[in-house]
Amino acid sequence: MEKPQYRRVVLKLSGEALAGQQGYGISHDMLVSVANQVTELRDLGVQVALVVGGGNIWRGIAGSSQGMDRATADYMGMLATVMNALALQDALENCGADTRVLSAIEMRQVAEPYIRRRAIRHMEKGRIIIFAAGTGNPYFSTDTTAALRAAEIEADIILMAKRVDGVYDSDPLKNPGAQRYARLKYLDVLSRGLGVMDSTAASLCMDNNIPIVVFDLTQTGNIRRVVMGDTIGTYIGRDCE
Repeated sequence: MEKPQYRRVVLKLSGEALAGQQGYGISHDMLVSVANQVTELRDLGVQVALVVGGGNIWRGIAGSSQGMDRATADYMGMLATVMNALALQDALENCGADTRVLSAIEMRQVAEPYIRRRAIRHMEKGRIIIFAAGTGNPYFSTDTTAALRAAEIEADIILMAKRVDGVYDSDPLKNPGAQRYARLKYLDVLSRGLGVMDSTAASLCMDNNIPIVVFDLTQTGNIRRVVMGDTIGTYIGRDCE
């Protein structure tokens, strides 16, 4: 039987990806698809941690651009990620998975507080964990959360689930001639401003040598394909040509 390529992974889901085709809110069909695929990974023996954004409900940068205090807008965005995390938890448990939501902002009625050792112990027991509320600090994106948590729990890779099938030299939705990269170095992402993740997150991954795969979430089965080592999307690492 084919074995997974990675033992412990962080799956980064954008809020926009959870919205599916509707563009706003939470798509039931997308929740079910993600839950089924993540549960399949758990059944393969892969330890899975999810980091979810909140852009389908609220974006802190958008709020601050309209005159709202940036820190306040960012805290609202963190609360949006908690809503998405609870929706994911419900979908995963409907698939029979054992889950825990760990929040960087303490709210004991709905989630456990984030504690690194507790998170690792949950994964070792076969539970799927969902990191919510970002880092708990304003001015940091959920991409940075994914990089930070991946370093803390010693994940093998970050899976960046997008609505496009990799990293391009320009926006493929606006430029039909955009070229997709198969492999990139961290420095390429930083120097070319490719928009994979913010510079803080990319630097964290580079400093801690955490590889990243950017792939298309809308294609059912892609999460499993990445974990099994199939060549899809764009691979970002230290030794890429």
